[in-house]
Amino acid sequence: MASKALFSIIPRVKRKEEKEERQRSFLKNGSMLLKDLIASCDGKSHPIRCYSAAELIRATNNFDPSCRIDGVYNNMYRGILGDRTVIIKKYRNVVDRAIRDIIISMQMSTHKNSLKLLGCCLEFDKPALVFENAGKGRLNSDGSLVVDNELLPWKTRLRIAKQLANALTYLHTAFPRPIVHRGISPDCILLDDDYVPKLSDFASSVTIPLDQFFGVLLLVFLTRRASFKKGPLGTELLAADLKLNVSDGQIQMETIADLKILEEVGGDEQAQQQLQDFLALVLLCIQEETEARPDMIDVAKELVRIEKSILP
Repeated sequence: MASKALFSIIPRVKRKEEKEERQRSFLKNGSMLLKDLIASCDGKSHPIRCYSAAELIRATNNFDPSCRIDGVYNNMYRGILGDRTVIIKKYRNVVDRAIRDIIISMQMSTHKNSLKLLGCCLEFDKPALVFENAGKGRLNSDGSLVVDNELLPWKTRLRIAKQLANALTYLHTAFPRPIVHRGISPDCILLDDDYVPKLSDFASSVTIPLDQFFGVLLLVFLTRRASFKKGPLGTELLAADLKLNVSDGQIQMETIADLKILEEVGGDEQAQQQLQDFLALVLLCIQEETEARPDMIDVAKELVRIEKSILP
């Protein structure tokens, strides 16, 4: 009888310890979050909901690997909360990165090209973030879709580039202090079911001089090649490789552009000029002298002009 009583007590003790640990995590993460929110919010921030650990565990079947969204970081899951599909991002590293991601995601949630933050959970050892769903998933490092390795047509890539430039311009200009993403790559870009891009992962964002990596992302869209790769001499950068193809200030488009784009453009002179204008913008964005690179707002305006250079 004594042993049966002991076995009935153990689960209750364990549940109590788990509850106390969640409360400690909530207080630790919540106090840091509150401190940062007070320091950075301007009264216009998007309201978010606080989810329980139990809700997120049920939503993802205890973060089952089958719910994971493919990508470099492997920390994003799809789940069902209530009657809607959501994306849940579970942090595994330092808490302050998660806090920064929450704060800036919340501020950016009003922009149509930012992944909308719905809420967060502070009951795990590290915070978990809950976002709206993006049905098409993340881009590959080569700029294509992860699902079935689907290759995006040129017009779609150009539209995505324009909309992302608009989101980054908003990030740089809409707040009391300019915010720089610092982690722009295909892996932090998700697409919804209509191929509308959603910028995410603001964990590395800071308030420093303007971003230096968007030109490389444009280059990825044009070439469908990863922004860096491992070679016999170490890491080879796509931008550096591009500059090797420059001869007398000119680059032959057929030597660098994705074959799918070249097939789409064919002999259309207007479309060929559109590609050349896009490449010229890329070259401006990846200049070695940071001061010579265009501001993001000018990049966004030029992408709008390039897109409109060919009427539907």
